[in-house]
Amino acid sequence: MRRWLLILLLALAAGTRAAEDGEVTSPLTPEEVLRASGEHFPGILKAIAERRAAEGQVTEALGAFDLVFKGDSTTWADGFYDGRYAEGGVSRALRPLGAELYSSYSLSRGDFPIYQDELFTNEGGDLKLGVLFSLLRDRDIDERRFREFDSRLALEQADLEVLLTRVGVQQQALVAYWEWVAAGQQLDIYENLLTIALDREKGLEREVESGRRAEIFLTENAQNITRRKTLVTTAERDFLRAGNRLAFFLRDDSGLPVIPDPARLPHPEVVTPREKAAAPPLDIPSTLDKRPELRILQTAMQRAVRKVELSENALMPQLDLNFELSQPFGDIGEGGVSRDETDAIVGLTFSVPLERRAARGKLSQAEAKLEALRAERRRLEDKVEIELRNILLELNIALRLMELAALEVDQSEIMRRAEVARFERGASDFFLVNIREETAANARVRYFDAYRRTRIARANYDAATVNLGRLGISD
Repeated sequence: MRRWLLILLLALAAGTRAAEDGEVTSPLTPEEVLRASGEHFPGILKAIAERRAAEGQVTEALGAFDLVFKGDSTTWADGFYDGRYAEGGVSRALRPLGAELYSSYSLSRGDFPIYQDELFTNEGGDLKLGVLFSLLRDRDIDERRFREFDSRLALEQADLEVLLTRVGVQQQALVAYWEWVAAGQQLDIYENLLTIALDREKGLEREVESGRRAEIFLTENAQNITRRKTLVTTAERDFLRAGNRLAFFLRDDSGLPVIPDPARLPHPEVVTPREKAAAPPLDIPSTLDKRPELRILQTAMQRAVRKVELSENALMPQLDLNFELSQPFGDIGEGGVSRDETDAIVGLTFSVPLERRAARGKLSQAEAKLEALRAERRRLEDKVEIELRNILLELNIALRLMELAALEVDQSEIMRRAEVARFERGASDFFLVNIREETAANARVRYFDAYRRTRIARANYDAATVNLGRLGISD
């Protein structure tokens, strides 16, 4: 048909791949649209990529607790002394008490200056094993543990951002789908209305030629044809626009947008709904707990709390406790007998910043940010609760209006058939027949518009209540 050819040509001119003739002719379902958008929509793919970046930040933060090897070697190549010294060891940061465990092995040969007497070892070398504990500052939290905890929370936020993006995209995909369906059904209605006027024109011509009707009836019918062609042309435009919007979400396996084939428009079934116009029950507290944007804000508050703790930690004095064991091996070396005993060493290190302005400034910033996040959460909770109530109201009203629209379709169809029958018996005039036909058509258009509003209201409700199953999102 000319209309479908026009749609395909415009789609190709816009650079969007349209479905080929005969490729898929089964009705397009919302599940198919949700599956395509969920797998290939760029916004979702972007959020997933950003989530992978957050996962990499966790791995990076864990690197602070990696086992570290360090080696050092010194040789007096020329001069009075001929000493040679080599040391190698490993260390690992631990989480409890900000501890650090370390071990090293050293070996020396030759003579050293007296001021480097500590380099002497026995002939078999010296093995040290030690652990360092933080008793005040860095005991409960330090920069390394903060980065690890913060990166894990950032990963949680990234997961929630992916969920939030999926919910928003799938909700928009459903809106685009139902707008396309309603626009297509409206076009079919106006095309049928035009077909009736075109078919009637032939019968009127015969009746005018036979003298049964006045010629003015042909002019009146031509006027109806022109008016109905205008309705069809406008509906074609709306249907094409709706198809373009739907193509933003309906994508092929390579991720390219696909203009939906008009032949895949679902068949209309105008029936009066039997069920009561009632939306599912709404549990606001439970829904608030599931909303991803509120969970994202809650995670941000947890990150801010840890930032406050880290800033408070910077205000504390530093008191470190160190235990170390040193075990020599082999015969006594150049250093003498003082190197031939097992040593147990206990050390304490204390320091405190006297002004601490930098630490106080960071603490003030962290506390202010946390307070701002708490206020934002209160605002967002109130906003979401009001939106939930309005969405529930919209869904209930949309269901009731759809019932009324379906009833109006039934009533207008009864009136149309009765008027056509009277006209065929000569008991009615052409003007009333046209009025009844257009009233019935407009009632059907209003029904599909009400149906569209109902489906969109349900999509909004499912998104607001985070109903992942109805949005085509797997857990």
